[in-house]
Parts: sequence; C-alpha cells; structure tokens
Amino acid sequence: MLTHPFTLPHKEFGLNAAEQATSLELTSKIASLVNLFKLEFPAARSDLKPWANDPDTRELVDPESIDVGFHFPGVSRSLQCRSLLIQIRFHVDLETKARRAVGIELAGFDHRGKQWWLSTIDSWEFVGEHLPSADAGQRLKEFLRQALELFNQPED
Repeated sequence: MLTHPFTLPHKEFGLNAAEQATSLELTSKIASLVNLFKLEFPAARSDLKPWANDPDTRELVDPESIDVGFHFPGVSRSLQCRSLLIQIRFHVDLETKARRAVGIELAGFDHRGKQWWLSTIDSWEFVGEHLPSADAGQRLKEFLRQALELFNQPED
C-alpha cells in the first residue's frame, strides 16, 4: 500500500505534496519547506510523493493535509531514523476558503518501523522508542516553527 514504511497513528493519509502543488503560491511554499529542512539537514533527500497512488491509499486520503518525506543516505544517528514523514494539517474556513496550517505531525522511521513521533498540535514532545538527540530535536522543532509560519503567511 505504501511506497515507504510510513504509518501515522491516524487512519487518514495526507495528499502527496506533489499533488497539492496546484498553485504557484502553494508550490512555492512546498519548495520553501524542502529548502528549510535541507538547511538544517543537508544530507536529506526530499520525497514529494511518499504515498502510493492506489485505491486502498486513496480511500484514506485527508485532502486538508500535505505530506512530504525526507530520506537520509543511511541511518541518521542524531535523528535516530533513516526517513522522516512530515504531515502538515490545515483548516479551511468555509466562508472565506482561506487555508491555515493548524499543526504538523512528524515521525521518524528506520527498517524496524516508526521510532519516534512529534505533534505540534499536542505537546511538541518527542515520543517513541529511539528519540533524536537533544540538539537534533531542537533543530527539528525550530524547522517546524518556521514551517508553520511559512504556511500561515497570507496568500497574495
């Protein structure tokens, strides 16, 4: 079902970032998100299509989120993972159609599966078996703050 071993605790998957890039504004924000991450973690390779495009996956899609994956050339010791999945969740105002990022969920994976999890919607705390180092965790949190600011900038 999935092209990578990503499994979030929710039953819904977001839309691949490549599918959400439907306007110049949103495409620019997604590219900026990738650049923000690569500034902190230059060895990472971005994946704008972390989910398979099959009927089973499509059934679980949350159209109000964007998913981006990042993969390292090996296991990142500081992050305690080889791949990350970032899911940006949005709220759309029904009257104005304005879209606002309400939170980001981030998970780190290796060959054994999900190793840790962090949600900006809840406590901003890492939970899991093998957590990132304190320094890498702070860098991830700063990236998430910047990502929320980026996606909550007013559209032109």
